[in-house]
Amino acid sequence: MTDTIRLDTLKLNDGSHGLPKNPRFIRDERFRALCRSIADNPEYMPARPIIVNECGVILGGNMRYRACLENGLVEVPASWVQRVEGWPLEKQKRFIILDNRGFGEDDMDALANEWDVEDLIAAGFTEEELTGICDSDEDVGKEKASAPPCILISFPPRVWLVQALDIRAAIQKVVEPYGGSCEWPK
Repeated sequence: MTDTIRLDTLKLNDGSHGLPKNPRFIRDERFRALCRSIADNPEYMPARPIIVNECGVILGGNMRYRACLENGLVEVPASWVQRVEGWPLEKQKRFIILDNRGFGEDDMDALANEWDVEDLIAAGFTEEELTGICDSDEDVGKEKASAPPCILISFPPRVWLVQALDIRAAIQKVVEPYGGSCEWPK
């Protein structure tokens, strides 16, 4: 058994290996976040390895594979790839669709109250997904006992504190006539 596996020995599931094409893709900022995550946290890869069949066709982990290539990797530790053997074609097809299906939903209340926005963005959440983090569809029409509605605004890393204060003052001026306020997160 080798300690590393060359990425060029694996085959992207593009639909040309007797299996339906992998139905999942990640683009733009989410893909860059995946690349950063693998580069910054390589120890996570054995917990969620790239799954290949006996022929080296990727059944699960096409995007992790592409991120490894994007990061300039030629080979990866063997623990990053798991080979399944003896699976009939139907079982492989079922695995592909189940592995690429998102079954869960995000608990927006937990995300809003227990996680730092920077951590969520680093994990691949987009600002669009986080914009309404204080309000969920379930809360529509209900009185809120806790926090008032809020708008999440994130500043690019190079915005100077003075600029942020100017922006805060401008927002305060807009929301005050409506009884709103502009507070910094704690």
